[in-house]
Amino acid sequence: MATIYDGAFRTILNDCRKLIIPVINEIFGETYTGEEEISFFPNEHFLDRQDEADKERITDTNFTVFGKIPKKYHIECESSLPDGKITVRLFEYDAQIALDEGEVTEETLTVTFPNTAVLYLRTYQKTPDRMKYVIVTPGGTVRYDVPIMKVQTYSLEDIFGKGLLMLIPFYIFSHEKGFPEYNSDEQKLTELKAEYQEILERLDGLERQGVIGAFDKRTIIELSGDVIKEIAQKYENVQKGVGDMMSGALIETEARTILNQGIKQGIKQGKSQGISETKTQTALRLLKRGKLTVEEIAEDTGLSVAEVEQLAGLQTV
Repeated sequence: MATIYDGAFRTILNDCRKLIIPVINEIFGETYTGEEEISFFPNEHFLDRQDEADKERITDTNFTVFGKIPKKYHIECESSLPDGKITVRLFEYDAQIALDEGEVTEETLTVTFPNTAVLYLRTYQKTPDRMKYVIVTPGGTVRYDVPIMKVQTYSLEDIFGKGLLMLIPFYIFSHEKGFPEYNSDEQKLTELKAEYQEILERLDGLERQGVIGAFDKRTIIELSGDVIKEIAQKYENVQKGVGDMMSGALIETEARTILNQGIKQGIKQGKSQGISETKTQTALRLLKRGKLTVEEIAEDTGLSVAEVEQLAGLQTV
């Protein structure tokens, strides 16, 4: 059954698909640069059943990275206890993906299985480092591993150092066992909030450097809030403390985007009317601060009162 976590995982992959590249590099030891084209395929697959109606299965991800050699990948996100059924389900997905894109030439069927991995959001004592497929055929036995990424084992330094930004919405899982303490101990909760303040500040830094865009940052923050709200349902102080912090950052991000758009629009409009870019930027900054009158700003910048009033009108749009 689909969960909030599955939805968050699919959303960040579909909306911010470049963020999967560092994760692929980490799991499979690839050396993709991040400039590769990524092509996603439908997640819905119908498993053929002889004695019953075809059964629909939905994979988390099914995509191809076009590096020097195009490679197909299939990654699933799991938060439940490993029980053997997951491995069976993975193989069913892989087999159907291979069949969906199989080729028949002169009665020869060629199928290509994807490179498959699992992201475990929770790590249990019995969570292995990898799963294994052993396929016994009349022509020989095929064996290969399905690697597992254990999200809880990655620190903030690991995540930012390796560029694993798509793990940020799930970072809260590494603190799940401490929820009862955070909920009752204000000092411990303050320490948790400090970690999330660091996350927000580092995301801001990456946006300023052009490593990620405003949309990517907004998506990471929004999904982090969704996951926190879901996982901390029984812990009101954790929900409010960390969840409200992410909600506030989301509102601030949206406001900043709107303001930046207004500034760009003001500069463009000012240029079209012969107003220098420096004067326009200065006037917009002073208007934002809200401490000077329109007349004072006009005097300080050398613009006319009418020009400053026009820029002020852009900020209220």
